[in-house]
Amino acid sequence: MGVEGAFGSEPAFVPYLAAGDPSVEASKAYVEALDRGGADVIELGLPFSEPIAEGPTIQGAVARALRAGMTPRRYLGFVRDVDAEAPLVCMTYYNLIYQFRDETDRGGPDAFVHAAADAGVEGFVVPDLPVEEAGPMRRACDDAGVDLVSIVAPTTGDDRLRRLLEISSGYVYVQARLGVTGARDSVSGRTAETLARLQQYEADLPKAVGFGIRTGDHAERIVRAGADGVIVGSALVDVVADGHEAGDPVPDVADRLADLADELKTGAVRGRDPEPAEPERN
Repeated sequence: MGVEGAFGSEPAFVPYLAAGDPSVEASKAYVEALDRGGADVIELGLPFSEPIAEGPTIQGAVARALRAGMTPRRYLGFVRDVDAEAPLVCMTYYNLIYQFRDETDRGGPDAFVHAAADAGVEGFVVPDLPVEEAGPMRRACDDAGVDLVSIVAPTTGDDRLRRLLEISSGYVYVQARLGVTGARDSVSGRTAETLARLQQYEADLPKAVGFGIRTGDHAERIVRAGADGVIVGSALVDVVADGHEAGDPVPDVADRLADLADELKTGAVRGRDPEPAEPERN
């Protein structure tokens, strides 16, 4: 199906979890629960010790995964073992990609992209990859037949936006607000403005909005603003963290994740439905 193909007639639900949080076996069950709950694409984080784009919630997930022993090579094995129908997108930082060396001692983005593609990864999100230096990563993705998803912020300038769209494939990650990741109680009003700008550039790729979405109502509002999908990370990671701290059984936490995934997917779909008509007045 591929990453872009996951954005079909319905708005897409794109959840994020850090691979290995809080353990490899638990994390595998949690990713599969999101798939069961209606995920269309799953952003699977490869933990990095300096996650500069992440807020406290996902930083905590990354720390737990690193303590559990997650590494780039173990991540590849994790991807192979996960039983999920949704395409898996690797979200990580460029240092890990650049430093990776395969069994033949080949290094750089070409080595990791091909190894990840062989394991089952179908796309990449690399928050700290400057568009000016994205050429090697773009070529590696093209050669391996996987997507490179770019992040567009509310403050992205026109020239940079054009260049980001030129190197993007799969979908565009639209950052709903400035700052780092994290669930919020409200949805940024700048989302519609950013989506409208993308329409002006005739960006044919699906637009998925992330940063701050935590409920089905949030997802509905984002889709009504013009998004093709919603990206949710911190709200889901909170479920994992709360369950881990409480010592809850993995199946119980997995069920809660599946329920929240269903709520978020349902909300996104509701956002594409026509708004209910006003009742007639007598």
